[in-house]
Amino acid sequence: MENKMLLQSCCEQMHVQLSEQMAEQFMTYMSLLLEWNEKMNLTAITEEREVILKHFADCLSLVPYLKITESTKIIDVGTGAGFPGLPVKIACPSVSMTLLDSLQKRIGFLEEAIQSMGLREVACVHSRAEDGGQNPLYREQFDYCVSRAVANLAVLAEYCLPFVKVGGTLAALKGPDALDEIKEAKGALEKLGGKVTEVIDVTIPFTVLSHKLIFIEKVAPTPTAYPRKAGKISKNPLK
Repeated sequence: MENKMLLQSCCEQMHVQLSEQMAEQFMTYMSLLLEWNEKMNLTAITEEREVILKHFADCLSLVPYLKITESTKIIDVGTGAGFPGLPVKIACPSVSMTLLDSLQKRIGFLEEAIQSMGLREVACVHSRAEDGGQNPLYREQFDYCVSRAVANLAVLAEYCLPFVKVGGTLAALKGPDALDEIKEAKGALEKLGGKVTEVIDVTIPFTVLSHKLIFIEKVAPTPTAYPRKAGKISKNPLK
């Protein structure tokens, strides 16, 4: 199955509406990702079919569960090569998307990809998450924070929840240990103003891959002490 058809078939099975133009944008994204990956480390996945299934379809599995309006503002914290923020933006063109990453070289890649795909209302921010979360420009400004970072949930929540406005949601793509992580993160979530509202099992079509989507509602403002300074968050996760 050729790449574009494979992506479109995945989206149909996952109930994601993908227009012909969006599918073309994904093809542009993939070719740039693989081209840039030869000069800097963006992804360990370098086969086209694998990029479509393990990156694009994986990220798009989030889309059916987001409540999107014309004014929805989303931030992707620790976006790396743009995952999951850019696939979400391509599939939901009306959202205002902010991609935050600590490495300037990755920001350079993202800016070229955004321009090549003709996307509007995407901001790339070069910042560490713990600095961005204390910055009044970004703190408690977003309806959603999306993340596919590998940090455990207590750590991830401290990085991400400060960006989410009260009533908004942190949507995290997590692996098979997600339920254990939720138990361990209970105290951290209470301190940060978050509450787990839903855990959804997702399988990626044409693969044996499955993961969990964890939705954490922001029920109270995050105290100004959080996020803590660099180093403390992962060394001493909140209990």
